[in-house]
This record gives sequence, C-alpha cells and structure tokens, in this order.
Amino acid sequence: MTPEEMGRADALAAESGIDSYALMVSAGWAVAACLLRHYPAARRAVVLCGPGNNGGDGYVAARALAEAGMKVALFYLGDPARLSGDALRARQDCGMDSAGLDGFRPEQGDVIVDALFGAGLARPLSDEIAAVIARAEGLPVIAVDLPSGISGPTGQALGAAFKASHTVTFMAAKPGHYLLPGRAHCGRLEVFDIGIPRRILAEAAGDHHLNTPALWADSLPRAGADSHKFSRGHLGVFSGGASATGAARLAAMAGLKAGAGLVTIAAAPQAILVNAGHLTAIMLKRIEDVSALRDWIADKRLSAFVLGPGFGISAETRDFAETLIGRPLVLDADGLTAFAEQPAALFDRLEAAPETCVMTPHAGEFARLFPDLAEDSDLGKPEKALRAARRAHAVVLYKGADTVIASPDGRIVINANAPPWLATAGSGDVLSGTIGGLLAQGVPAFEAASAGAWLHGEAGNRAGAGLTAEDLPTHLPSIHEIIHGGR
Repeated sequence: MTPEEMGRADALAAESGIDSYALMVSAGWAVAACLLRHYPAARRAVVLCGPGNNGGDGYVAARALAEAGMKVALFYLGDPARLSGDALRARQDCGMDSAGLDGFRPEQGDVIVDALFGAGLARPLSDEIAAVIARAEGLPVIAVDLPSGISGPTGQALGAAFKASHTVTFMAAKPGHYLLPGRAHCGRLEVFDIGIPRRILAEAAGDHHLNTPALWADSLPRAGADSHKFSRGHLGVFSGGASATGAARLAAMAGLKAGAGLVTIAAAPQAILVNAGHLTAIMLKRIEDVSALRDWIADKRLSAFVLGPGFGISAETRDFAETLIGRPLVLDADGLTAFAEQPAALFDRLEAAPETCVMTPHAGEFARLFPDLAEDSDLGKPEKALRAARRAHAVVLYKGADTVIASPDGRIVINANAPPWLATAGSGDVLSGTIGGLLAQGVPAFEAASAGAWLHGEAGNRAGAGLTAEDLPTHLPSIHEIIHGGR
C-alpha cells in the first residue's frame, strides 16, 4: 500500500471505532520486540523521536524497552510542546527524560531506533538530521515504518537517509520498501499486524501490488489429458544475423520451458545454418523479408512472438514490429531501440491493438522511448512505468533490480524476488522468452509479464550465484509444478 492508502486505512479504522492510540501502542511494542529479538546484548537503545505519529511509535517503544530492562536514551526533534493527539499521549505516557536531537552522541554498543519520519516524508531532511545520520554511521539502526530520508511512494533518497539493519512497518509494506535505493536502505523488512482488519485494508488499497503467484496463477494454463502441442501455443522468436543468434536461442528455449507447445526461430538465410547447429526441439523458419513474414504469420496457429533480442537496429526491425502488432508480442532490446527516433510511430500503431504487446525496456531503452519520463526526478519508477504504459498502449515491464510492471488500466506490480546474480549477459533474453511462452499459451499480457518476471527471479534463485543465462530455463518447469500444486 502507498503511504496515502495506509493513511486512509488508519482513518477508516478510526471511523469504525478502533482505538487509534491502541494501534500506536501495538506499533511501538513491535519496534521494541524487534530490537530485543535481534540485539538482546545491546548496551543502550537510542530512540530518536520525530514530531508526528512516527515519533509517537518511538515514545511507546522507548517505554517498552525500558520496562524490559534495556538502558534507553531518548532524543526528540522539534518542540515536544507542539505534539498533539496520539503522539502527545505517547510522550506523556512514556514519562522518560529526553533531550533535543542535537544532544545525541553515539556510544559503543548503541542500537538506534529511527522514529523520526515514516513513509510519508516528501522533503529532504534538514542539515541537523543529516548530521545525526552521519554520527550514527556504523551502528545498527531499526527504522520505524521506513528509514528517515526515504520516500514511501518512490523509494527515492531525499538527500541524506538512514541505512537500517531492520525496518519495522505495519499491516502492509510500502513501495519504498522494494524500490531502489529504498530497498537497500531498509535492511531486513518485518511487517507487523497491529490490529487493522483486513476488510479495511482491502477497502483502502489501490492498484499497487507485490508480485506473487496469487496475482496471476489462476491465469496460467493447466494441461489436460486432451492437450496437444498446438493447444499449448506456438511461439515465434526472431533471430539476428549469423554472428548474433545466441539471444534468440536463449529466448526460444525459455519459451519452450515456460510451457509453449512449439517454438520456432525465424531467421534470415545467413543465420539458418548457425542456428541449426544448436537446435533440436526448437524449429527453424527461413524469413528473408517482411513479405515472407506476412506469409508466415497468416498461419493463425502461431500464437505469440518475441522480437528484438540480437535482431539488430534497422528499418527492417521497425517493419517487422509493425507487421506483428495486433498479435501477442514481446518487444525487447533492438525491437525497442529501433523506434528511439520516432517512438510515437510505435505507440500510434499499438493504439489500435491495446495491451497485446509487452515492452521490456531496461533503463537505457526506457530513456530512449520515454525521455521526458526518464528525466523527471519527481516521479518514482511505478509512476514512470504507468505513464509509459498508457502512452504506449502496452504493458511495460521496466526492468532492473526493482522491476516494475504496469498496465494501461492502472495496475502496477513491483517484482522483488530477483537475486543480484541475474545481472548477467543474456538474462533479459530469457525473460523475454519466458513471457513469450506464456503469451503463446493465451495468458493475458499483464499477467504474462508479471508471471514471467517472478518465474525469472525464482529461476535465478534456484540456479544460484555464478549462474549463466543458459542455466535459467532449466529451472522454470519445477517452478510451474509449485504454482500448480504439484510436487
């Protein structure tokens, strides 16, 4: 949930008669429990309280830690006399000696509780707080809701920001917990249920989701006794020239492993023999030009296509893409960059066939197609992806360690299961082929992109550190077994 949505959930909880102060007490206890569990040998807990409800959580935590026998040093930001509501009550109930934030001096054995600002921060931290962050460097930090200095909606660092060892948030994670650089500042994320009913969360929630199988497993095909290879879909993948065929083979194998019944690599004459020497179950089709492409795709048993990996950047690339528009299509790599000079030409064509195409740009490709969005520092990655999807009339999978998938209808998914060792040559080609294989089986574009990203991440986790792109497809079937309940 975004901070705005979580704020609405808090308001709805209060309207329903739930005691908001009781929620604050539960939050503060959760923070104290986190510190006691992970740092039982801490010599001192240093609790830094801000001027709002995040600070109120801190005052509750300070009291709980003191009652548990922990030595506590309490510091406040601003004028405590200006506190109001639950935060004021929390300070009064705490009843501990405290000092202004500028009095904080770190000691060996300290553990910091950052209760200065929560997920709703929208401005850079002051020089005073930046100095405190600098003094605390090297000490364990438990952040309340989100490390101070990190934007809850975007994950962006608003100048200086705490780098926490643990982050404690309540009821639901926020986008900033998963988006970079916020994710790198959060440490281990712990989400505590403090007592807001799920029906209230559901009423307040919007279109942001963490990518999990629960979102799309029901859209995946389930093979039956009467299944045959054509009923499982036929994926076409386009190869580059004789010296650039590997990317297409990676994508094709991923499509096959993702469940497509047939996969064909379409290649120019000079690349046929190169590909043939490496293929067995994957078929080959000679496609010399756009005319030959039109003849081939007249066969409606061809159910989806992947264009771009290793294909090259040329007028032919644009012609091929425009010919394929209207059929389920993954556009990646060169298939996107070919339109860098005239992206509107692509978007205009896609308008006639909305949400049949999945575009998979990395940051550089995104900047070529959507330069104004890429350069807008006020927008977070989810908003950039959503605006791009609406402009392009396509599902946009904005790649990275914090991949975001957006649909023109407003749905946004953040993928957070990918390990860092997926950053290897050819990994993106496997992702494109995985999505293509799902599209070929009739999975809708948004669900195919979301499922493909998650499966790609899980394959990376299973392959382990040191993987190469060739390793990834072999780990996809076992993931499907888990999704479908098999063992």
